[in-house]
Amino acid sequence: MVAQKGKDLLLKLEGGNGFQTVAGLRSKRLAFNTQTVDVTDAESAGRWRELLGGAGVQRASLTGAGIFKDQASDALVRSTYFAGAVVAWQVVIPDFGTVSGPFQITALEYSGEHDGEVRFELALESAGSLVFGAL
Repeated sequence: MVAQKGKDLLLKLEGGNGFQTVAGLRSKRLAFNTQTVDVTDAESAGRWRELLGGAGVQRASLTGAGIFKDQASDALVRSTYFAGAVVAWQVVIPDFGTVSGPFQITALEYSGEHDGEVRFELALESAGSLVFGAL
């Protein structure tokens, strides 16, 4: 497999007319995590920790950062955040597939220097079951 361009990792938000790519993002990150359930007791072999398989809560986190472009996707992100809405998002991972499902924006930050562009960062947390689709 050949290395992939980071710019091809896309973050999309459902806007009523299908998924719309969030404009201006320079960096994106998708992380999957599972909470562990520790079942270690006094009889555990060698006092090694034991985990209960398939019992923990799974979650995914999405983050992105980039430049504010004041496009339709920027307005959609802002309105979604201020509504506290849980909406469908999609991450396109080149030569791998898509991960889609409900997420809630948990952080939306804007920043800028006097001699630079306005930047924004957003963080999302999964709010339900996610679906993987192969490309």
